[in-house]
Amino acid sequence: MVTTAAFLAFMLVGVPIGVCLCLGSIVYIFASGNPLLFQSFPTQLFGGVDNYGLISIPLFVLIGEIMNGGGITRRIIDMTMAFVGAMRGGLAYVNLLANMFVASILGSATAQVAVMAQMMVPEMEKKGYDKTFAAGLTAYSGMLGPIIPPSIMFVVYSVLAQVPVSDMLAAGIVPGILLTVAFCLVIAAMGFVYNYPRGERMKLQERVRIVLDALPTLLIPFVIVGSILSGLANATEAAAVGAVAAVLVGCFWIGELKFSDLPRMMLRAGIYSAVVLFLVAAAAVFSWVLVYGMVPQQVAGWVQTVASDPVTFMLLVNVILLVIGTVIDGAPGLIMTVPILLPIATEVYGIDPIHFGVVVVVNLVLGFLSPPVGLCFFVAAAVTGAKPGKMFLVTLPFFFVSCLMLVLLSLIPSLSTFFAR
Repeated sequence: MVTTAAFLAFMLVGVPIGVCLCLGSIVYIFASGNPLLFQSFPTQLFGGVDNYGLISIPLFVLIGEIMNGGGITRRIIDMTMAFVGAMRGGLAYVNLLANMFVASILGSATAQVAVMAQMMVPEMEKKGYDKTFAAGLTAYSGMLGPIIPPSIMFVVYSVLAQVPVSDMLAAGIVPGILLTVAFCLVIAAMGFVYNYPRGERMKLQERVRIVLDALPTLLIPFVIVGSILSGLANATEAAAVGAVAAVLVGCFWIGELKFSDLPRMMLRAGIYSAVVLFLVAAAAVFSWVLVYGMVPQQVAGWVQTVASDPVTFMLLVNVILLVIGTVIDGAPGLIMTVPILLPIATEVYGIDPIHFGVVVVVNLVLGFLSPPVGLCFFVAAAVTGAKPGKMFLVTLPFFFVSCLMLVLLSLIPSLSTFFAR
């Protein structure tokens, strides 16, 4: 109780989440009256990041930096335009499908929304789409980033849950595809109701030229996902090969990436990765304190009085995590909830940890798009000038469909474990 109060107090005054976790742990050690625990504090802190799988995080972030700086994103947008641009609401489909392809490289919702909003929203506005809808659609499309591999949140979860990173990344393929299809159906329905404009129909020769120009960019997700699914490489090795592929495509095929740009990109990737890895290290200490204080056992006792079976437990978890996700970012939300809920899910209810991880991540990502925080909406608003509150109202159909998909993922474990095992 003292630890929880201290953590909330630090967080409410604006202390960063990682520091809150460390300070909350220190408060618990003082309150426990066992100063010998301080001797284990540095060991637990270091042990949290002493994991080979975490090397994939800076590599995946670097791939995203290279992709943005090397002109790869623009070619992916042009390719999707060639396929679906002439349909009713064509630019909306382009926005969504381009985000799906970018998600298979970038793996970060906020970064993806920032990149795609700059490119897609002005273009959609020129063609007659409402700016609020265009920005909101981009925010929801960014939801695919932490789900379709590679996903930084899945890497963090795999370390917290001690499951293979490759299995966790592969688990996001089917949920990501299902969400994309569901969002396409929503766009089709809204396009019919609101009479969205059609794009210009391209000639066959123009389509072939655009697709051939963009094909090498697809080498990057193919290398990453293909090597993981085939067993030729683990997630870290696949990330390294993907980074090399991104450099080769950006420098020698597209020609917009210069080797002199790489140090700056590496610096940005290093700064972002350091923030994530510090959160992981702080989480290790906080988890250790929770276990020492028998918090998971106490929570398990309460949960068992409410949820009598795995289905009820998963639905209860959905509600809890959706609320948490509305006020706390994804990685910190994972760090705060997984050490408590995962032992209950696996030991009490026999739920597969990979299935549970997918549900947790999708829950927290949906929180990016829910008031009062709605981080992706605020990112899209900062880039486009749209109002976050109006974005949420305009895109309510996407929210309801996301909740429906979340329930399906909770009730059907095979949707998450199809490629993972």
